[in-house]
Amino acid sequence: MVKSKGLGKGLSALLGDNNDDENIVDLKNFKSDKTPIHQLVPNKFQPRKNFEKKQLEELAVSIKNRGIIQPIAVRKISDNKFEIIAGERRWRAAQLANMHEVPTVILDANDELAAEFAVLENVQREGLNALEEAEGYQTLINTFGYTQDKIAEMIGKSRAYIANMLRLKKLPNEIQNMVTNGLLTAGHARSLIDVDKNIELAKVIINKNLSVRQSELLSKKNPKSYQSDKEKSIDPNVKDLQNSLELKTGMKVNINYKKNNTGKITFEYKDLDQLNKFIANVKSKY
Repeated sequence: MVKSKGLGKGLSALLGDNNDDENIVDLKNFKSDKTPIHQLVPNKFQPRKNFEKKQLEELAVSIKNRGIIQPIAVRKISDNKFEIIAGERRWRAAQLANMHEVPTVILDANDELAAEFAVLENVQREGLNALEEAEGYQTLINTFGYTQDKIAEMIGKSRAYIANMLRLKKLPNEIQNMVTNGLLTAGHARSLIDVDKNIELAKVIINKNLSVRQSELLSKKNPKSYQSDKEKSIDPNVKDLQNSLELKTGMKVNINYKKNNTGKITFEYKDLDQLNKFIANVKSKY
C-alpha cells in the first residue's frame, strides 16, 4: 500500500485521463495491481454528479483499443471493497468497455485526503459545473474545517475565487439548477446573489440571452435589488461573521446584535438532513 504524502505532482499522475507523457512517467514508482471492477465504489466525497455520456463512450473506445494506461487510485475500505480516490471516469468507461478488472494503485488515505483528491481531480478538469465545484469546497469546510485560504492554496486559486464560488450556494435551488443545466454561467448567477426576485431576473437573462455584464446592470436596475435600510445598518464586522457562518454551515444566518452586546443568532435549515448534520457538527466540536 502506498502512503500518500501530498497531492501536487502525484495527483497529476494519478488523474491520467489525458495522454500527456509527463503524467504517465510519474507513475513508474507506483506498484499497480489488478482489481475486479465490481469491487470498486465511487468516492463518497465526489463533487461531480454528472458524467457526460458521449465523453465516457469515447473514453471506453480508447480503453478497448489501448487499455487503461494510468491505474485508478483507490483506498481499501473492507476486505473486498475499494473506494476510488482518483479515476472514476476510467472506472465508468471500463464498465462500458465490458472490462472485468482494472489496474489500481492502493493508497493509504484517510477521509480528509480522499476528499482533497476528489476536489482536486475535478477542478483540474473541464466539465465540472460551478455548483459541483462549490459543493466540493463546502464539503472541505463543513467536514474537515478547511478555511477558504487553505482551499485557495491547495488548488492554486485566489481566496476571492473560492469565496465567489461558495456564494453561489446562497442562491435559490431553481437558479442553482439553471447553472447545473448550463442555462446560466457562474458569472450570470453571481450577479443574482442577494437580489430580490432573482428567479424572475434569471429567466429574463436566459430568454434575452444577456451577457454577464448586461446581467449585472439588470440586477442593479432592479428597484428591489438593494439591501433594506435595516440590512445597510448592520455593523460590517457582524455582517462578515454572518457571511462566514453561512459559508461554513450552508444555512441562511441572521445575527440580531444589540448595542448592549446581547442578541440572538438564527439559522435557517432547508430540511431535516441539513439540521441533523448541523447538530452533529456542533456536538463533535463541543
